[in-house]
Amino acid sequence: MQQQCRISLPGNKEYSPADMFARMADWCQQHNIEHDRYGEGDLIQSFEKKVATMLGFEAGLFVVTGTMTQPTALQIACETKQCRNVAMHPSSHIHIHENQGYQLQDRFCLLPVGKPYTPWSLSDLEKVQDKLGAVLYELPMREIGGQLPSFEELDSIKYYCQQNDIHLHMDGARLWESAAYYGKDYSDIAKGFSSAYVSLYKGIGGLGGALLLGEQSFIEKAAVWMHRQGGSVYHRTPYVVAAAMQFDERIAVMPQLFERTKQVYTLLDAFPNITPNPKQPQANMLHIHLPISQDQAISLRDRLAKEHSLWIATLNKAC
Repeated sequence: MQQQCRISLPGNKEYSPADMFARMADWCQQHNIEHDRYGEGDLIQSFEKKVATMLGFEAGLFVVTGTMTQPTALQIACETKQCRNVAMHPSSHIHIHENQGYQLQDRFCLLPVGKPYTPWSLSDLEKVQDKLGAVLYELPMREIGGQLPSFEELDSIKYYCQQNDIHLHMDGARLWESAAYYGKDYSDIAKGFSSAYVSLYKGIGGLGGALLLGEQSFIEKAAVWMHRQGGSVYHRTPYVVAAAMQFDERIAVMPQLFERTKQVYTLLDAFPNITPNPKQPQANMLHIHLPISQDQAISLRDRLAKEHSLWIATLNKAC
């Protein structure tokens, strides 16, 4: 039903494999692209460097999944700091979407920080009584509607971590959607973080994959660990091409998407029974709370698909 709809919300327009591969082939031909071999090649290395420089880091590393990227980064950070404790929000992807891999693989100890439905603050972090090796902050927080801390609050957290020798890692899966709200360059947002992960398909529309960013020595250690985990893919070209060929265009349109999100909020003002979260847009994403059951919502979604060729997905029960 979704594939037959002209409009699908939320997310990027998903091209058919034939259309996507044709676009990739044309772009490769225009730019004389050659395959990498185990991550060695002009395209992938220049793209890693481009994104690293964009965020103000020394180096970048392509990794096939974010689920491989972040626990590895935090494990390395904890080993460096000689402390296995990592603080993160209760809604973090590592905590609720990765089948407790960090725990079963004995990588680090997770300490939840802050309240479940709001971004955590410096005062929340200061309440943690245990020594911390690392802290993870997700920008923006997907599970709570794309909420972000104020830039001043974020700066105070960065300073605290620097003063207390804590590795501050950014879960930037949707970082690209945050700059318009802050009115800052990505390098300004990332400044003060010890490392960062960014997605090559969320917001960018690639086939998959991620980049880990940090100091050169940190990235070199991470590359070894990715290989140990089976992440050393022979040709990474398809993933990099799919992201690189549209990266600049996708980044450039983010402010426009944020303005459109503001327009959605204006439209929602006419429907008081529909509650957006957060109350005001902080990224070009939001959650909408409906005054009906999940079954009713699914029935309505299917009707919109059949009658208006509009697909609205991700209908969850209220917490």
